[in-house]
Amino acid sequence: MAEIITMPKLGFDMAEGTLIRWVKAENDTFNKGDVLAEIETDKATVEVEAQFNAVLIKQLIPEGTIVPVGTPIAAAGEAGETYTPDNLPEAIPETAIEPSSEPAAPATPSPPPTGKTELAAGEQFPAGIKASPLARRLAEEQRVNLQQIRGSGPGGRIVKKDIETELNMRKEAGTTPSVSWQQGLEAERIPLTRLREAIGRRMTASKRDLPHFYLTIDLDAGSLMELRSELNALMPEGVKLSVNDFLIKAAALTLLEFPNLNASLKGETILRHGEINIGIAVALDEGLLTVVNHNTDQKPLRLISTEIKQAAARAREGKVRPEEVEGSTFTISNLGMFDIDSFTAIINPPEAAILAVGSIREVPVFKDGVVVPAQRMKVTLSADHRVTDGAEAARWLQIFRSYIEQPLRLLV
Repeated sequence: MAEIITMPKLGFDMAEGTLIRWVKAENDTFNKGDVLAEIETDKATVEVEAQFNAVLIKQLIPEGTIVPVGTPIAAAGEAGETYTPDNLPEAIPETAIEPSSEPAAPATPSPPPTGKTELAAGEQFPAGIKASPLARRLAEEQRVNLQQIRGSGPGGRIVKKDIETELNMRKEAGTTPSVSWQQGLEAERIPLTRLREAIGRRMTASKRDLPHFYLTIDLDAGSLMELRSELNALMPEGVKLSVNDFLIKAAALTLLEFPNLNASLKGETILRHGEINIGIAVALDEGLLTVVNHNTDQKPLRLISTEIKQAAARAREGKVRPEEVEGSTFTISNLGMFDIDSFTAIINPPEAAILAVGSIREVPVFKDGVVVPAQRMKVTLSADHRVTDGAEAARWLQIFRSYIEQPLRLLV
């Protein structure tokens, strides 16, 4: 019987994605880990990887189609197996191909892409312009008129690359809009992008529904900085550990001792997660994206550093893997590189806590009755009072402090 591949849910609030490209064609053999297709969400272009070995029997969704989460997009099975609706699992209905603004309706399986993609029945694009969500957002931010852009995507669809090409042409021609201080500023109305809407919706719900409380602690970062310098001197050229790598490892080990902070509230129960997956907030030009490092407590510092740098680089390129943006159980937001002393962060639902990290500063402190220079850092833990309380969160910070102020413990 055919196996069904569905549109994955990438993130807490993802409702739909756009299938922008099939990497594997029908009758292609694929192995677990191979990229099957590329989908576009509000935040990034994501590669859909195979979870098993099989043959791609049928593409159920044409390129350029907006697809709700959980919708079947392909059927896979053994070589020589043919696709018919009868050999689909009974629990999965026939594919629905509708935009998110319209109710889903049954449809017959779509034919494989032929290089020219027709709109599905009933599908409409805003203002009648075929453009992907990322392309629309970028066009809004950069004031590009989509009606003047020739799309290179399936069926003439405008994609992110087309907007970037237009912006590069403007820059080379010297026509990029600029504002002089002598001209003053004009009032303008800028529509919210889908990403900003998603961030606003989630953060509003978090502040409204989660009873936040905050605890701040001042840490001695001198030993950590010394150890980091010593380790980086031993690293190959181009491979360096960041302060954030140490913080991530320390948080993961601390969560082992305090499972209530590595948890989510599910109805009337607290779900303590079986994995410690640290989310790291990455600042992009178009907004904020959290990349996820899985099983962080079980990994050495160098592997954590490598994986996070690679995931962050793919996030900035707008192309991440599904597992890199889903499944976080605790988040760290570090603004130290922006010379921020301290701040409080909003919890990332459905997690129970988030750690906000400020910059490392050299300040005078008293030691044995003498004023000496020291490297200090402030961190603030935001926690959900439904899941934990002040005493437990304070103990969490005390253990976290011990790992930062005795950083050799992170290496054993």
